[in-house]
Amino acid sequence: MQQFTTIISTAVPLPIEDVDTDQIIPARFLKATTREGFGENLFRDWRYHADDTPKADFVLNNPIYTGQILVAGRNFGCGSSREHAAWAIQDYGFQVVVSSFFADIFRGNALNNGLLPVQVSDAFLHDIFSAMEANPQTKIEINLENQSITLIKTGHTETFDIDPYKKVCLINGYDDIDYLLSIKDKIVAFEKTIDNRQ
Repeated sequence: MQQFTTIISTAVPLPIEDVDTDQIIPARFLKATTREGFGENLFRDWRYHADDTPKADFVLNNPIYTGQILVAGRNFGCGSSREHAAWAIQDYGFQVVVSSFFADIFRGNALNNGLLPVQVSDAFLHDIFSAMEANPQTKIEINLENQSITLIKTGHTETFDIDPYKKVCLINGYDDIDYLLSIKDKIVAFEKTIDNRQ
């Protein structure tokens, strides 16, 4: 996986609550077994008409909003367990999703695939949406090391929680196997202590 460093980026607002995984990536697009290509069908039914022409009023079709951060309403990623949802968001180009609440399964799938879910308070989420509405070029800083999210213009900051193990993996670009390989020497040393006790 790609190493996660501090990100300073504009963002795309999706102020919709209860966005479920079938809206993120509809079930009919789950036939592929690799992660590539899902981004083109991210929010497919919201982005396109039945004849595949773009819906002008959907935010991903609005060139004013761009960036590596998706800012979404409360309860993002609810519904069925679908790792493809994280794949689609990341393949589209987002590295971070910000919301005031994530479904647990989506959060786990995101972290396992190098996509950072940043959970903020309802009040801070409201402030982000307000700032983006006032200025689509609003920049947000995500600092994983400090576990902080900051509105650059105002300096308004909140901290967010993350599992310590997943934090190490994201910062170093590890999947679970990479992490085990990174501590191989410790594992070997521990095995030797076990062998010496027998």
